[in-house]
Amino acid sequence: MIRKLLLKNIFICCLLMATALAGCLGGEDSDDENVIRLAYTVKDDYENPDSNPQMMADYIEAHSGYEVEIYPISSSNAAIEAVRFGHADAAFLDGGAAFVAWKSHGLEAILADTKSDGSTYYTAAAWVRNSSNITSLEQLEGNNSCHTGWLKSAGMLMPMGYMIGNGMVEVDGNSNDIESLRTTIENHFDVATIPESGAQYYGYSGAFECMTAGVGDVAFAKTSSYEDHCEGNDWCLARDEYRILEPHFGQVPSHPVMIHPGQIDDAKRDAFVAAMLAMSSEMWVEDYPMDGTNHTGCYSMTTHQVADLPQNTCGGEILKNVLENNGGVTTVTSESHLGTYSAAIGSIPGINEYFADKYGE
Repeated sequence: MIRKLLLKNIFICCLLMATALAGCLGGEDSDDENVIRLAYTVKDDYENPDSNPQMMADYIEAHSGYEVEIYPISSSNAAIEAVRFGHADAAFLDGGAAFVAWKSHGLEAILADTKSDGSTYYTAAAWVRNSSNITSLEQLEGNNSCHTGWLKSAGMLMPMGYMIGNGMVEVDGNSNDIESLRTTIENHFDVATIPESGAQYYGYSGAFECMTAGVGDVAFAKTSSYEDHCEGNDWCLARDEYRILEPHFGQVPSHPVMIHPGQIDDAKRDAFVAAMLAMSSEMWVEDYPMDGTNHTGCYSMTTHQVADLPQNTCGGEILKNVLENNGGVTTVTSESHLGTYSAAIGSIPGINEYFADKYGE
């Protein structure tokens, strides 16, 4: 009898413990459902406190109905892995990391930084002097080239990837070694100017000057290079002294926000996107004329009202301070945002191995 009572008590205790454990586990799942986690690099100290990602998290929490936490990461690869395995719901990546995340791990782009004109990309293109006999990309072979730098997107990866992928340039060397790209460039062009950082002709302005000065016959840059980097410089010529070769090489994407569609439910994703767009719809104004009065504060492009808020809590200011962008984001898809970029750089010899090493795979 005593033994039966003892066994019965043990059974009841085990049952209660199992129930309690199940309740705890269920509570954790429930908590996860109510939390948005953002993979982001966290610093011990911020020289500018407004650049702390917690500012962005607080805004999203106030506008989404979800708790928002920062999931600390130390690298782009860690951010990709966090989203890939469900430890975080979203990550903020650069173009190269986004290429890896999309093509290798199935992550999807849902938002992207906007530039001052509202676009989410710039277009890579080849520039020549208007007096040049070069009229097509095929005619570039054997001429002198000006690149913005080694492995730069618009100045090297996009043009070379596009031309390799379309059979205009033949790869010379090991197709799995990124250094084969240098050999390929040197063999395709007569003289290729590929400056290091800080050297003469480095960057967009440098590549354009390189071509203008006659050091190179073609400059690989972007379609807006004249307006962005040439006007106002003594070495520049009139706009009609230059022309862009067709076709363009494709779109170099701004930094996207990426999720794993299998790790985040639709309601949470939609709430997150809506909060990010709300942030983007706010801008700080000073002496803004409206209804016969000048206003200073946080202007909402949705309500057309100016709120009396601290500047660092205005949505556009948060995006500028935390993401270091132009103060705006917009919705995108992976194909629309990364498609032409991925198609071009995917043809670069050794690019997958290079990115695997860069992002620690």
